[in-house]
Amino acid sequence: MSNEDNQTVVKPEIILLENLLDEITQGRLRIPKFQRPFVWRPEQMTDLFDSIDRSFPIGSLLIWETNLPLASLDKIADFKIPPPPKDSRVSYLLDGHQRLSTLYGCLRRSQEPSNETGQSSWMWEVFRALGEQGDRNQFRHWKKPTSPPPENYLPMRSVLRTMDFLSFARRLEESEKFQENVSELINEAEELAQRFKSYQMAAVRLVGGDLKRAVRVFSRLNNSGQSMSPDQMVSALTYKNDNSESLAERISTIQEDVASTGFGTIPSMTIFRAILAVAGEEDVQEARWEVLADRVREGLAEYVDATEIALYRAIDFLRKTVGVPLARLVPYNAQIMLLVAFFEISPNPSPAKLETLVKWFWSTSWSGYFAGANTTQIKLILQEMKAFAGDVDSLDLDGQVARPFPDRFDMRSARIRSFMIWELQIFDNRIDQNGDKIDAISLLAQSDTGAYRHIITRGEGVSNPANRIILPTSPGMSTKRTLLTLSGRQGTLMARSHGIPDSALEKLHQGDNVGFINDRALYLARQEREFMSRFDVVPAEKLSADADIDTE
Repeated sequence: MSNEDNQTVVKPEIILLENLLDEITQGRLRIPKFQRPFVWRPEQMTDLFDSIDRSFPIGSLLIWETNLPLASLDKIADFKIPPPPKDSRVSYLLDGHQRLSTLYGCLRRSQEPSNETGQSSWMWEVFRALGEQGDRNQFRHWKKPTSPPPENYLPMRSVLRTMDFLSFARRLEESEKFQENVSELINEAEELAQRFKSYQMAAVRLVGGDLKRAVRVFSRLNNSGQSMSPDQMVSALTYKNDNSESLAERISTIQEDVASTGFGTIPSMTIFRAILAVAGEEDVQEARWEVLADRVREGLAEYVDATEIALYRAIDFLRKTVGVPLARLVPYNAQIMLLVAFFEISPNPSPAKLETLVKWFWSTSWSGYFAGANTTQIKLILQEMKAFAGDVDSLDLDGQVARPFPDRFDMRSARIRSFMIWELQIFDNRIDQNGDKIDAISLLAQSDTGAYRHIITRGEGVSNPANRIILPTSPGMSTKRTLLTLSGRQGTLMARSHGIPDSALEKLHQGDNVGFINDRALYLARQEREFMSRFDVVPAEKLSADADIDTE
């Protein structure tokens, strides 16, 4: 009997990083097609290098070694990977794609100039800034196409190549700027190169068995730390070794399509849970990989198609009816999942039900309804939403009290996101110092929280939302100086368009920074409470309080 018919053998290993990269180059270690595409941000890539530089563990890999054929990627980090060797076992990376692709793409990069443009032209080029002091991350991307990086920037593609490393050392020795400490910089580079050459990674190698058994073993082994996400688990278990898209690929495609509409990126886990809800699963947050896979395996394409259609209806409702311009501002991801479940059952709801849904959205957002909601609570809420999409005429909104006006601006708080949605709607005609209308939503989409700039930069109350404003300024001009420069009717009109009352603006002119923040906070809190009354939401007894961090 072959090992494929036996129980999977589990073999914990410690493997040199360089040996792992060699296995990829030889086509022996491959990434199966059901894996999610590479999605790491540049800062995640540099953080990984910083962890290795400090000899920190970066999490274990899960590798499945088998004789069974499995469709795999022919490119990793833009590198062409050779086909797997014939008549030989091949290893598939089931967990660790983002980490290993980052290391392979950066450490095995050639010195030849890239033909790519945009982010693709620099994202695999990571440098270590030599000679910098302090504990901050010293790894950098060099994004400027017009000038080369400084001579003390060690390209990480050189650390595993002796000739490339010597070439870097020669350039550094010839640099006039670093003559005084060139020896120290080269020693630092040599020590870093040695750390990477000797760095070892933990791996769990599963030998034999089928894919279902391998994923089951892993789900039991890896209960903490970085692990394969639930959507990847089910993607693996429902994968068909043909040309059809895997679940992970479909979810990524949906993400990209939604983002291209200008709404922004919806988390893959939210889409996955929506698919489960559409498929009839009630415990959408439960990590029951095999049960979930068995439920959706045969009708997977149908469920995904139905989810995608309902998702666009939910987004349309959020944007046009509620007034949520960006996915990033939705207070809770569970709200998106529940709206998808509703619109899949009721694609054309009555005006009365739409009105109830709007009230539901605002009341659950302001009250922190989903903060800390457990699996059972989400299950009951999903059942209620599906019933409301059918024959039931109402949702239970009793007992929900809005949390106080937040006194700290933190996007991880659902209360802050609710405030931002409201603020963008109420002050939708804000103008700049020239009297021109400001496209606040576009600025927010481009810069995220950076669009909300501080007015007062230091002192009491600087973290309060009332101290933030979306106001582009001239180079060298702060938001405070811009507000103070304009006087009379022009200054008053601009300030009012941003929700700054006359009393607060007067205190700003008087140099009373704390008074400015307090006056504006009181004004915004009262305006928000008036808005709440339209939806029968009960305001908090306290006017303001700390903003809880309660989003995923």
